[in-house]
Amino acid sequence: MGKTGGKGLSLARRLYTSRTLGLALGLLCVGAAMYPLNPAPWVWGLMVVNGVLWPHVAYQWARRAKVPFHAEHRNILVDAFLGGFWVAAMQFNPLPSAATLSMMAMNNVAIGGLRFLLVGTVAQILGVGVGLLVFTPAFVAQTSPLQLYACLPLLSLYPLALGWICFQQATTLGRQKRELLALSRTDSLTGLLNHGAWKDQLEVEFQRCQRQQQGGAIALIDIDHFKTINDTYGHVAGDIVLRQLSKMLKQNLRATDVAGRYGGDEFCVLLPDLPLDSAAAAMDALRDRFATLGYEQNPALKVSLSIGLAAFDPSHTDATLWLNDADQALYQAKTTGRNRVIYRIDGKPHHELLDPV
Repeated sequence: MGKTGGKGLSLARRLYTSRTLGLALGLLCVGAAMYPLNPAPWVWGLMVVNGVLWPHVAYQWARRAKVPFHAEHRNILVDAFLGGFWVAAMQFNPLPSAATLSMMAMNNVAIGGLRFLLVGTVAQILGVGVGLLVFTPAFVAQTSPLQLYACLPLLSLYPLALGWICFQQATTLGRQKRELLALSRTDSLTGLLNHGAWKDQLEVEFQRCQRQQQGGAIALIDIDHFKTINDTYGHVAGDIVLRQLSKMLKQNLRATDVAGRYGGDEFCVLLPDLPLDSAAAAMDALRDRFATLGYEQNPALKVSLSIGLAAFDPSHTDATLWLNDADQALYQAKTTGRNRVIYRIDGKPHHELLDPV
């Protein structure tokens, strides 16, 4: 079933509850207004059908329809039409009529906004017209105490129920929005931030470092000869390697560090408030652990990492310059033998275990 069908069924389920309650309370209200008028037996029967059976018929009609969403909108227009019909049948008794029309108007606004309120009003007017043709036109100017008390449950309980349903819907939509936002910022394979989301965090960290005059580091991580891994062992093996690296990043980084998948076999890490020598030690420990991993699926598979590291430079005017330093360090690591960490100080590459080049 498509998105429209699922949305329609969800709407039908919500309205099934509110319609069942609302029409049951409405039957009490309308019945109290109709009783002094001594209506014919068929009118009582029609009231019972409308107040008791119609909610179940409407739900089944929507549930079995090809497009449940459209069917439920038709059901709501039927509700509006019948509401107008009973207003005429009650001879426009003030309180029962106002309660009936206002509760339906509230329901229409909650479902479809101003546009559906107007469409529902037209249906109510048509219902009033048919009611005037069926019943002798008259106007009951007063509402008795019994009729007033009969209307109170509809006026108090139905708005509460509709408000609760709207609250649940708003809560569900809010949760789904947060989930979609998280998905839009997450790499599906590794569970880390994707390229765009990590770049956003880089900009935030760069602004923080400038504002607070505090340092930090960023690392770009590349899996050595990853194309060869895919070509030799298959893309499934390559995906396992990518997930393993992301798992190690999640397990070994600090809570304040931010890891992402920059693209392909390249990963990126923000290391806030971490001195460059400490960042280099952390990245070299990661490189060492990753190189000693064993893969049960492919025991012959050997992997290593090249890592470029750059500290925050207060002279930089843009976060991309900071990232460029890390990128140049990574390039140096890949072109000088791979499986190493290179960091840059004052625009010059250094190896954490060697003297400055």
